[in-house]
Amino acid sequence: MNKKRVLYQAKEYKDIRELVNETVKTYPDNIAFIIKEKQGEKITYKNITYKMLKEDIDALGTALIDLGLRDKKIAIIANNRYEWCISYLATLCGVGIVVPLDKSLPAGEIESLLQRSYADAVIFENKYSEIMENIKQNSTNNVEYYICMDNAENKEHISLNDLLAKGKALLTTKDTRFKDAIIDPEKMNIILFTSGTTSASKAVMLSQKNIVSNIHALNSIIKVEPTDRNLAFLPLHHTFGSTGLLFFISNGVSNVFCDGLKYIQKNLQEYKVTIFVCVPLLLEAMDKRILKEIDKQGKTKLIKIVTKISNFLLKFGIDIRRKVFKDIINNLGGLRMAVSGAAGIDKNVVENFTNFGIETVQGYGLTETAPVITAENDENIRYGSVGFPLKNVEIGIFEPNEQGIGEVIAKGPNVMLGYFENEEATKEVLIDGWFHTGDLGYVDKDGFLFITGRKKNVIVMKNGKNIYPEELEALITTLPYVAENMVFGIPTRDDDLDLAAKIVYNKEYVEETFGEISKEELQEKIWQDIKKINKTMPPYKYIREIIVTDEPMIKTTTQKVKRFEEIKKILNEK
Repeated sequence: MNKKRVLYQAKEYKDIRELVNETVKTYPDNIAFIIKEKQGEKITYKNITYKMLKEDIDALGTALIDLGLRDKKIAIIANNRYEWCISYLATLCGVGIVVPLDKSLPAGEIESLLQRSYADAVIFENKYSEIMENIKQNSTNNVEYYICMDNAENKEHISLNDLLAKGKALLTTKDTRFKDAIIDPEKMNIILFTSGTTSASKAVMLSQKNIVSNIHALNSIIKVEPTDRNLAFLPLHHTFGSTGLLFFISNGVSNVFCDGLKYIQKNLQEYKVTIFVCVPLLLEAMDKRILKEIDKQGKTKLIKIVTKISNFLLKFGIDIRRKVFKDIINNLGGLRMAVSGAAGIDKNVVENFTNFGIETVQGYGLTETAPVITAENDENIRYGSVGFPLKNVEIGIFEPNEQGIGEVIAKGPNVMLGYFENEEATKEVLIDGWFHTGDLGYVDKDGFLFITGRKKNVIVMKNGKNIYPEELEALITTLPYVAENMVFGIPTRDDDLDLAAKIVYNKEYVEETFGEISKEELQEKIWQDIKKINKTMPPYKYIREIIVTDEPMIKTTTQKVKRFEEIKKILNEK
């Protein structure tokens, strides 16, 4: 069933240091990072080559070892930036254990996670200086060194720039403690906290073998070129972001940083980005904007005709998509590939981007699997699926029902070592060598995996029927004015559940499309559209209530809705 689809030759690495060294050896003068620097109104761009990147990694690693941090735990918290990358790489390439922290955490949780991880040092950007000073003064944690990525305003904090200078000086004296440090690729080298409250979040233990095995498998199915340019948008503290960055580094790709959510399209054009790795919500929003602009220009019918012609020619190996849809592609900076992960995506969105000549592939995985389990590529796409298992990963469906839907389980060298100091939670998910994902899905006859929902999200009705909210959410997402939505169960008087949907509408779209419309009129308009969706469903899946708002939902840094926090908030307001 699970066919092996190894399409490209891919190098295997024993650890992350070897990956970095091989890249520098192969692409020394390629631009690794483009750094935007602002001085008032003046903007300049600084190019960091792979050779320069390696020099910074070696310098910082040497300085950290000189501080006494060999085999110690080093936490990192900051927005995506070059200093985050060299801190992460230096720690992994010979210093110790890295603990990436979510940049959106409140002060109390930062302190708690520093304690739970027994961090010996923390590297942070300037905006966390006050938080770090309070932690230093009032906490009983293990942190000995507070290192600021910017020019440290607090003299008690160490400047990262000073460490780089010190490391470079030590290297001139033939200090090889960092370069000669022995790395055990099978030991815990990364502690990553899952999203959730401080008490509920679990600390995932990953090894370098987990990461490099995943990068090898990705290189076997996804072809990127050293001429590509990647927009590092996903938060680097998330394994999808950090493993993705290492994947691009292994191919000598140039990496740039996003200025923020609302600047994505501007950054795509500014840097001429060719590859964009993101979450489905963003691609769906981009797709809606493109279709809206096409409709605004009165070109919807024309685009449909041209799409049919180009797809017909494609059957004969003639690809004219990027020529005929040049304006659309140029508006996205020349994008050639979009990679979506972290959640399911509307198959119509994938089809639209593919029709325009932008290769759009999906992947699926979790923090615990470093992270990718399945993925698509240009040779193997099945709309609606999340791809097929990577070459070194096995998947299975645990306890499938009559439709073949059950819990997705996975086995491979990318599966975590376990949860840090939580043996009970580890035993719950690692059973007989298989990792139980908590996601529900099925595998088709050709080995493609389809995710139907999250096990803990399933709504169980009194009549025993199971409803996967993600199925209904995918239908609601197709409504052009919907920015995001969530389907959930509301308790009824007879101890059953009614299905409800919270719908966040795109204010700009509504104003432009419907003009001056009252909240009541908009509610009624949306309700009529929901009733049309209901008619395509069996009665037990009917949505009985809607909540309409333009206020964004509570989300993680990877733009996943915090479902249970939202439900709790809704029920409290009732």
